[in-house]
Amino acid sequence: MTTPGTPPVIGVIGGSGIYEIDGLENTRWQRIESSFGEASDELFFGELEGVQMVFLPRHGRGHRIPPASVNYRANIDVLKRAGVTEILSVSACGSLKEELDPGTFVIVDQFIDRTIAREKSFFGPGLVAHVALGHPVCSRLGDAIEIAAKDLGIKYQRGGTYLAMEGPQFSTLAESNLYRSWNCDVIGMTNMPEAKLAREAEICYATIAMVTDFDCWHPDHDHVTVDSIIKTLLENADKGRALVKNIAPALSARDESCSDGCHTALDVAIITAPETRDKEMVKKLDAVAGRVLGQ
Repeated sequence: MTTPGTPPVIGVIGGSGIYEIDGLENTRWQRIESSFGEASDELFFGELEGVQMVFLPRHGRGHRIPPASVNYRANIDVLKRAGVTEILSVSACGSLKEELDPGTFVIVDQFIDRTIAREKSFFGPGLVAHVALGHPVCSRLGDAIEIAAKDLGIKYQRGGTYLAMEGPQFSTLAESNLYRSWNCDVIGMTNMPEAKLAREAEICYATIAMVTDFDCWHPDHDHVTVDSIIKTLLENADKGRALVKNIAPALSARDESCSDGCHTALDVAIITAPETRDKEMVKKLDAVAGRVLGQ
């Protein structure tokens, strides 16, 4: 549990250059070992206006790892081991709605998980847990993102459903239209199971989904050029860095554990009786669930 008085440590998961923020001091790269294999990269530590920050390139520096091959469990585990208490997930996405044109940021509040080939839980046979996920993002972080977006004049939408697809291929037209019929707002390949694992690790989590293009449902989709997508990506990256820089100091004022309950998500989640828990699993979960497992 993040107890009252514990200073926030802000984790940022995103593209390789999201950590290139003016004013970031005392920076260093450091590898942290995980019980769940190799994380995407070393962690980049820094300090911004007195706030401790930890950055993780989701696909590794140089974008080496495709979405389905990202070791999401290791990524969240190393962030937890680094002391991260809040995660800002910054990711590119496609739009499923006309009004969400390229350059718009969506402060996501719901997910539909259509991924099929990824490890989605730290728990399993020998140690079973079921966390609540009705509200999968932290509204407190969402408030901070919204305030920062307003201050910076970034076009945004508060709230929206992110459809997480397996990839690496993009949607078929039939799939795109299906997701639109479900009233999804944006589509991407990376935020699941990331959000689920952050909840299991008792870390606050919020998604900043940056629209780069319309998905293939849009009649003008075939007229989108690579140049225009790259231009939007670069503009979004600049806005994303500015947003993170603006948000971090705003989160420094937290003087108690999360009011949404993110920091205590495991209090009533673990089902397996203490005497029957697999000792090796308990050991692996020393960072993620040590608070409730007595580690």
